[in-house]
Amino acid sequence: MSEMVRVGIVDTDTSHAVEFARRLNHIDLPEEQWVDGAKVVAAWTAPSAIIPEERHREYNQILHEMGIIFVDRLQDLLSQVDAVMVLSQDGSVHLERAKPFLEAGMPVFIDKPFACLVHDALLMADIAARKGAPLFSSSSLRYALEVQKVHEQASEWGKVIAADAFSPAPTHPRNPGLFHYGIHGVETLFALMGKGCRRVRCIYHDDGEVVVGEWEDGRIGTMRGIRKGAYTYGFTAVCEKQAWTKTIDIRYIYRELLKRVVEMFRTRKPPLDISETLEIVAFIEEARKSAEQHGAPVDLPVP
Repeated sequence: MSEMVRVGIVDTDTSHAVEFARRLNHIDLPEEQWVDGAKVVAAWTAPSAIIPEERHREYNQILHEMGIIFVDRLQDLLSQVDAVMVLSQDGSVHLERAKPFLEAGMPVFIDKPFACLVHDALLMADIAARKGAPLFSSSSLRYALEVQKVHEQASEWGKVIAADAFSPAPTHPRNPGLFHYGIHGVETLFALMGKGCRRVRCIYHDDGEVVVGEWEDGRIGTMRGIRKGAYTYGFTAVCEKQAWTKTIDIRYIYRELLKRVVEMFRTRKPPLDISETLEIVAFIEEARKSAEQHGAPVDLPVP
């Protein structure tokens, strides 16, 4: 792989396509937001099932003005890039979009949601394992500076024994339940608690929902999805020696995520075990089932 990793974007129907490219290509942002080591050189996109065509065209125009080349066929990216970022807002197409690159053994970052079905998530993980393709998916909220501080203070504060996270959670039928946007809060919760959730309960109303997760070691974590009220992100982490409540500053979350993405592209070592991502997909899928059963507890599939 060349010293500068050539990156391709798959689907551009999100502001992330523009924002990620600006940080990697050092365009229209202060230097403190730049991420070195990779450059977006090419993109492919299909019509969006989520955003208006006019907004999609605006994103494409900005990317064109950055000098990013659009290819006609998805497979054409294979010969032009070293790694890809699958950025489709519609999580149900991620398996189809990622498959050619995983089959080729190429490093792949998949934006949230990784998938909208555990079935699809398992298939992608299986292909990646068989082909030796580095695979990583995450919300940028996982790497918020406030979340990182909890881990940095672990020797002083002790282990996280409980956590409550919240985020906006508007819905869309293409990304059912918390897959569309509430995944930011779910990702924050897992970033604090780690994997090991075995059962969920979801209390759902049109204005919001709360999911209570029970971890296998007895810890309890909650995620509140907000659809009415302040549009913000945050958490409370209860550690052995310290409780910390923070509203998340989102100014640096893209930079922090992209640092991990580029590191994976360069080293071929994902920063997060895919098993945790699979558990996040299962958490959201089972929370939907619980909501449909008026808050009844639902067990996550045994890994």
